[in-house]
Amino acid sequence: MSQQSQQAQQIVNGYTKGAAAVGLVPVPVADALLISGIQLKMLQQIAHLYGEKLADSKRKAVFGSILAALAPLTLRNQLVSWLKVVPVAGQVVGLLGMSTFSAASTWAIGRVFIQHYEAGGTLLDFDPDKMKNHYLEQFELGQKVAKSQTTHSADYVGVKP
Repeated sequence: MSQQSQQAQQIVNGYTKGAAAVGLVPVPVADALLISGIQLKMLQQIAHLYGEKLADSKRKAVFGSILAALAPLTLRNQLVSWLKVVPVAGQVVGLLGMSTFSAASTWAIGRVFIQHYEAGGTLLDFDPDKMKNHYLEQFELGQKVAKSQTTHSADYVGVKP
């Protein structure tokens, strides 16, 4: 693993922890908006690390379309966010489920981009359709990573899994 990919993985790890914590926001939809912002910022840092020179507005547009293309792959999991409106049990399940989903999704997106950049790709040649299977594989791995992040984040805000 190159030093650059190790640095990129550190970026992904940090944002994965942040996404797990934001998934604990008790307001449906607000959590999803915050997660999108976290993922956008993570992708910007990874792109910068790999020397992307696109203007900020162009990068944001490209990232937005990529995130929009990958989101439906795990959309069923976003429904967990709406459990937060069910008093007590729904809130606990919704908080922990969204936290796990948020972390796993962030992990997967970061890992997909690291692989893409390590293979010599750029933002302009990123093809979400070609990366769907890799994203889903990384999402599964990300769920395992997220379980530890969720437990730590839940303890931090006083929610017991």
